[in-house]
Amino acid sequence: MHLLGISAFYHDSAAALVRDGEIVAAAQEERFTRKKHDERFPENAVRYCLEAAGIKASNLDAVIFYEKPLLKFERLLETYLAFAPRGLFSFFRAMPQWLQQKLHLPREIDKGLGGDYAGPIYFCTHHESHAASAFFPSPFDEAAIITLDGVGEWTTTSWGVGRGNKIELRGEVRFPHSLGLLYSAFTYYCGFRVNSGEYKVMGLAPYGEPRFADLIRQHLIDLKDDGSFRLDMGYFNYCQGLTMTSDRFHRLFGGPPRHPDSAPTQRDMDLAASIQLVTEEAMLHIARHVHAKTGLKNLCLAGGVALNCVGNGRILREGPFENIWIQPAAGDAGGALGAALWCWYQHMGSSRTPQPRDSQHGSYLGPEYSPAQVREELDAAHAVYETFENTEQLADAIAAELVDGKIVGHFAGRAEFGPRALGHRSLLGDPRNPETQTRMNVAIKFRESFRPFAPSVVEGKQSGYFDLTAESPYMLLVAPVREDKRCPLLPEEEKLTGLAKLKTVRSELPAVTHVDYSARVQTVSKDRSPRFHAILEAFEKRTGRPVLVNTSFNVRGEPIVHSPSDAYRCFMFTDMDVLVVENCLLRKPAQPPMPGAEEYRRQFRAD
Repeated sequence: MHLLGISAFYHDSAAALVRDGEIVAAAQEERFTRKKHDERFPENAVRYCLEAAGIKASNLDAVIFYEKPLLKFERLLETYLAFAPRGLFSFFRAMPQWLQQKLHLPREIDKGLGGDYAGPIYFCTHHESHAASAFFPSPFDEAAIITLDGVGEWTTTSWGVGRGNKIELRGEVRFPHSLGLLYSAFTYYCGFRVNSGEYKVMGLAPYGEPRFADLIRQHLIDLKDDGSFRLDMGYFNYCQGLTMTSDRFHRLFGGPPRHPDSAPTQRDMDLAASIQLVTEEAMLHIARHVHAKTGLKNLCLAGGVALNCVGNGRILREGPFENIWIQPAAGDAGGALGAALWCWYQHMGSSRTPQPRDSQHGSYLGPEYSPAQVREELDAAHAVYETFENTEQLADAIAAELVDGKIVGHFAGRAEFGPRALGHRSLLGDPRNPETQTRMNVAIKFRESFRPFAPSVVEGKQSGYFDLTAESPYMLLVAPVREDKRCPLLPEEEKLTGLAKLKTVRSELPAVTHVDYSARVQTVSKDRSPRFHAILEAFEKRTGRPVLVNTSFNVRGEPIVHSPSDAYRCFMFTDMDVLVVENCLLRKPAQPPMPGAEEYRRQFRAD
């Protein structure tokens, strides 16, 4: 049977196709349209999933939407009525889209499938989708489940148990009390964009001190003994307005939100450190309660808050669970996959056999391009390249460029599903070079210099550099750099504060060591990503270090590259040195000038 899961209309729409319980394909619409977090019906992602399965829409057995729009609309109406007339402007802004589109899902799905589908359409709740995406692909036959995000229909946090082919949600926290929205309120207050700037808050936090944490605990959030929590809504504006925080919030923390065009101050760094600490405490609080209630040794996580890899790392190190598995596409996009799996197992009652690693296939579920397609696109751009027929030779050539200080764009195999680049659509660099982080951020990614980068390491060798023995294939766990790999700071370096900490060399791998000696680790296995694994091994042969810097192949404000043409444009419009697309290697000096590239670079450098 072919089941198509869809998430759409709110944030980061996606499609996923499951055939007889096997995950065949999954992709986010933003990759095709080049509109970041595209919320429109995922027509392109659906088309890709059908092509990957070799079927047409008429061959589908069921389509499943990842939440229940009528329940969500009920919450919207009740919230506006509760705060009327203060939410009137927000109400009138939201209603047209609901009345024209969001309440008419069967019509929109029929339209999106070209009118070729006549089968059943199912709806599962938002947090059932998250829970299904967390448990059913996991390697566990039995596990506790926690889902945490902004809000679905009414639920913002849920917990339950997965056994065999069934999940049972046993507890929840309901809107407006939301750990995800609390974190987003500070994202907004610190001058970043909600639903995309939360990573920046997490990255900024180690530059500050959590001096506002007590204020947050005393005034904003009350953690209950039963694992739940409540927010004091007098400090927030998201129920009735178009902003996240209220004047009362601003008075509590000493001023208005930071203007997005201004540089973060020490106060912003301290605010980031404070909300990050409180969020970690809340995540641990919930995990300990759920463990006490279930007594299970395994835990599965999903929902947007489960992308907080610092919190995940603390649960693994300090929580009572022995094993943790986190859905790589933990946000709304992963709801499409969860919806399809929910239908196959929960609704249809199909049997389930957990896979030893997991059934997510490394999350390499997106499109891929043949060598012929790659050459066609590169030739159309008049690109100059050399080809390699042998993977080992290509991997060694890439390693040689990296050792020489080059930044390499790597595009190969199936694209990753989820927000993390896991080696197939990645920018790679030498972690030993202290300049790699700043150069990648400022000259290639065109983003804030403080943003940290992740290390990708050969699986099984992570414990030689990081306090981590568990596998971390999806880059969702932060671990400390080992003490014996750290570099002592000079007395004057110990006194540095804020962004001044950025230039200090803190370990043998300075480009992947954050200022608090932490790292967001990805472990790379040969069976799931043989090409990326070969590059890491080739780099290790040359340097003795089985580690590379890995960040997503994109520039600020754009989704991760989708096609060879996207990759070539990003290569030419930035200060990237080398581009590898499948078996083609391109060096910047050999390329003909691309119109507009220099103007593009100057614009971002000026910003």
